[in-house]
Amino acid sequence: MPGVYIVADNIYSPIGTTTAQNFERIKQGISGIQRHQDEAISDTDFYASLFNYKENTYFKTLLNSKFESLLIASVEVALKDLDIDVTGDKTILIISSTKGNISLLETNPEDADLPDKIALHTSAKIVASHFGFVNQPLIVSNACISGIMGILTGMRLLQSGRYETAVVVGADEISKFVLSGFQSFQAVSNEPCKPFDQNRTGITLGEGAATMILSVNPKYADRVKVLGGAVSNDANHISAPSRTGKELSEAIVRTLDTAGLQTEDIDLVSAHGTATGYNDEMEAKAIALAGLDTVPANSLKGYYGHTLGAAGLIESIISIQSIEQNVILPTLGFKTMGVSSPINICTQLTPKRMKTCLKTASGFGGCNAAVLFSK
Repeated sequence: MPGVYIVADNIYSPIGTTTAQNFERIKQGISGIQRHQDEAISDTDFYASLFNYKENTYFKTLLNSKFESLLIASVEVALKDLDIDVTGDKTILIISSTKGNISLLETNPEDADLPDKIALHTSAKIVASHFGFVNQPLIVSNACISGIMGILTGMRLLQSGRYETAVVVGADEISKFVLSGFQSFQAVSNEPCKPFDQNRTGITLGEGAATMILSVNPKYADRVKVLGGAVSNDANHISAPSRTGKELSEAIVRTLDTAGLQTEDIDLVSAHGTATGYNDEMEAKAIALAGLDTVPANSLKGYYGHTLGAAGLIESIISIQSIEQNVILPTLGFKTMGVSSPINICTQLTPKRMKTCLKTASGFGGCNAAVLFSK
């Protein structure tokens, strides 16, 4: 199999519009999560990491929806100064999202074209046309593992020999539809989330976009490499995760096997860490079952909130920066271990020479995913 290399990336979030900005602000302990009063989204105050659409000049001249504009903004930054022809037939666009343009149900209720506008394939065509992609774009929408699945889909398409370059981009925005869904589960925290902490009270949502450009061109062999990954399903419950963590653990073990690595070869685990009682418990059990309980681990949800279809991409890119810069980021909000299978949650900015990072994710429907990166 040819090597799959990460040649460029971008994170477009409420705390920064480039990967470098995002990483530096996280190192400074800056979070995008704030208390909001917005009746268009919720009848009560809520915590989330949201864009200021009124002050952000990019969003003042929108020709497309907020969702499509987020995708375009992130891809534009990632492609800047990159010598890659996206209009060639060897390049594929992959878009990951959980909800896409679902907010148009609230803002455009009388629009006769609404069914077409909210379809993810419509957004994909708009983004592809903006940049001149000639191949039909792919959509990956599988709950909260969508971002990681987008990366794995790109990796496998490149390894098949069909394409040489994959532009993988993910985004989601927070609307009343999205927030009320999590509120109906009584899963939304009344304070900024605290992943894996004993006193965690639930999830905090966030919005953002991220892009990862993959290539099999050997001239990029000095870049970080996607070593492999795997997905699994609990087959347990439509919204509750496995109680044992066995299925996520199996995805982790298969990921290590495909890469030919052992647990001792892993330097960092970037956990999903949503700060809900069930998810954190399941994920801690899975990490322990896979033999990674002593490996430094963190969750980035305290900085971004849960960015849904963008989460796997945003958190992978930040974790890649961690291994490139040899520094482990702390888990914002974590103070006291709150899971029955203790794992090695990092609580402070920690210098450490690293080579590999494992990223995990889980989502509604019992889906699980893992992906492995190495410099």
